[in-house]
Amino acid sequence: MPDKITREQRSKNMAAIRSVSKIESLFSKALWANGIRFRRNVRKLFGNPDIAIQKYKIVIFIDSCFWHACPIHFTRPKSNQEYWDKKILRNIERDREVTKYYQENGWHIKRIWEHSIRKEFENTVKETVFFIHKSKSTHD
Repeated sequence: MPDKITREQRSKNMAAIRSVSKIESLFSKALWANGIRFRRNVRKLFGNPDIAIQKYKIVIFIDSCFWHACPIHFTRPKSNQEYWDKKILRNIERDREVTKYYQENGWHIKRIWEHSIRKEFENTVKETVFFIHKSKSTHD
């Protein structure tokens, strides 16, 4: 099925997608308000974790329902399906590689679906704060 917008319009739309979403910013601010100190989007760490506390070997990834193929909310694009299938599958593979890397190297890793933050914001913040405190207490 052909795209309903021009290549230039599609390019402009895709360029407007930010690497840090509004939901990520709200979530980070909530963690900070709960006394959690961290760094965001640490490029020197494998997989560029959204939140990292290197001292305690903690990384947190916030996975978008579209880009990481949420089993509940992912909708396959109707146009250019071969391209999107390849792109999304590679994201899933990369997520597995990153998770395996951190697990094998003794890090505490948490992956959070975007929809969890949107639908259960307070609960997701509480669970994450608990995860961080628990990870700090078990740190070698």
